[in-house]
Amino acid sequence: MDGESSDGSVSIIQQFAPRLAGWVSEKDQGQADAINKGLRSAQGEVVAWLNSDDYYLPGAILRAIQAFEEHPQVGLVYGDVLSVDADGKPFNKQTFAPYTLPDLMSFQIISQPAVFMRRTVMQQAGLLDASYHCLLDHHLWLRMARLAPMLYIPETLAAARYHPQAKNVARPAEFGREAFRLVEWMKSSAEFAKLFAEYRSNILAGAERFDAFYLLDGGQYRQSLAAYGRAWQHNPAVVLREAHRVIFAMVSMAFPGPLAGLRFIYSGLRSSLLSKSENNPSEINREAKKNNLD
Repeated sequence: MDGESSDGSVSIIQQFAPRLAGWVSEKDQGQADAINKGLRSAQGEVVAWLNSDDYYLPGAILRAIQAFEEHPQVGLVYGDVLSVDADGKPFNKQTFAPYTLPDLMSFQIISQPAVFMRRTVMQQAGLLDASYHCLLDHHLWLRMARLAPMLYIPETLAAARYHPQAKNVARPAEFGREAFRLVEWMKSSAEFAKLFAEYRSNILAGAERFDAFYLLDGGQYRQSLAAYGRAWQHNPAVVLREAHRVIFAMVSMAFPGPLAGLRFIYSGLRSSLLSKSENNPSEINREAKKNNLD
């Protein structure tokens, strides 16, 4: 689904047209609109989408299909993701865990390139809400997880590319705004209100932590610390898990000049949301060699 881009995408698509069930290049209303067009046309039992910057690792689709066949009650499966730079060099591994619906409501984020959906559950939940631009995928995961269990595959299934034009790099503050919008949606939604009341502290702390994460990566240190402070008031444990980031924000405010180079390096090696592992070059290199990415 190409939005009449002028970057050469169409010529690449045309090379593979005989192997595609179909494709279009036409103006659309944005990312969600384009993805929804594809999801509506998909006929397979298992569906997913992949943005042009990202890619699957060998065997990922087969592994996802096997998981659905082995667990017929599951509506969504997800795995781990390599973070790669503009040149395709891996610099981090986003490692997740077996999350539940309350975990997602508390902004435990999973990485979209490694998410696969059972089409019937997705259709029941509804497609992407085009009014969201950053958390449109998380909004869909929430609605699907309410209908059917999720399954975590502890394997690296995809790679996500980070570069200056990527929205998670270029528009950090917008992620927090949409997180708080999701909070209000969960609070007022008949399907989520009861769970929201039960997990309110965790959800509010998670939203503030999520906002702080992106504000810090965007260089807004004072605002990031304020968000971490609000998260602490709701649930200190959420902040303690990111104590190293809080310290970095404090030091960056105290010594802005001398840390300019360090901040540049930190920005380039930014971790994924809620990544369970620190940057570990030996582990990342092993994963890259395993998948012929080095």
